[in-house]
Amino acid sequence: MSQPPTHTSIFRISPLIRITLLGLYLALTVPLPFLSQHAASPVPAELLWIGIFFGGLGLHAALSERVVLDDQTIQVTYPRWVPGFFRKGWTLPWSEVQALKPRTTGQGGLVYYFLSQSGKAYLLPMRVVGFARLVREVQAKTGIDTTDVRPLAQPWMYLILLGFTLILLLVDGWTIWTAMAVV
Repeated sequence: MSQPPTHTSIFRISPLIRITLLGLYLALTVPLPFLSQHAASPVPAELLWIGIFFGGLGLHAALSERVVLDDQTIQVTYPRWVPGFFRKGWTLPWSEVQALKPRTTGQGGLVYYFLSQSGKAYLLPMRVVGFARLVREVQAKTGIDTTDVRPLAQPWMYLILLGFTLILLLVDGWTIWTAMAVV
């Protein structure tokens, strides 16, 4: 007997968040090899470039998180190229979800955790595109009231950070140009 088709929804991290964080990473790290050369640092520029590459790869891996909802489970997954020891996903059957509990962050924000029947807590991913739809689907699958669940950071916060990141990239360009002109 064949299984009835299941409805699957996939939610990825917002491109605004990905671009902003990757841009900020580049703005903070790319000038280092140039400045290392200019300042005759004992750390070779080549070593810094290797570190920047692997750090960027790690950040890209962390930002490749996906939330997958189907009729039976909610899962946080990563692409196959991301090693399990680096970023471990999780799966929680809807039948195991006992509650959705808010917790205050150290900065005063609010995050939410799924509590399972066994007492384990699973962080509700909040930086995905379509967060409101994700929350509606969670409510439909669990019966838990999610009307007060809001994302941790609003898009305008990332737009401001992106603006400052672009300014920092301009300053970086000037710094690199100046360092290379002197060498």
